[in-house]
Amino acid sequence: MPYDWKQRADSVRELHLWPHNSLPPRGAAAFILTLFAFGSMPLIAVLGSKLLWGLLPFLLISVAGLWLAIEMNYRQRRVLEVLTLDPERAHLVRHNPRGATQEWDCNRYWARATMHAQGGPVPYYVTLQGAGREVEIGAFLSEDERIALYYELQRALAR
Repeated sequence: MPYDWKQRADSVRELHLWPHNSLPPRGAAAFILTLFAFGSMPLIAVLGSKLLWGLLPFLLISVAGLWLAIEMNYRQRRVLEVLTLDPERAHLVRHNPRGATQEWDCNRYWARATMHAQGGPVPYYVTLQGAGREVEIGAFLSEDERIALYYELQRALAR
């Protein structure tokens, strides 16, 4: 699962959440190289003619476009959420893709995890409530992962 609980001190626990990465950078590089290799095979037939120079830009544009799309996807997945639970406080920090951070802090006694099965931006939307605010957590996870996260959050906050 793309989240992990860490014990930082005797009574301080941290939950780190990140988006799932199904295509690692090495796999993306191999995919781009394979696309270029298979795309250039038909160009072998027109090697040495002026037609090659008419077709080559289209291959290069398609390879560059796919590379750009994969890079943009990697940038959008640079999200990290860290929930710190100590005996007194619950503190959530979200590191957004463009470098901005968002923070939420409340007394742990009043912190509650809530799951909205319908009506949220995604099914089984998980939020934390406390200090007069409601913040999302793990919206980038799959449905099953959000359900499991909700039950783990309930257990962790009840301690």
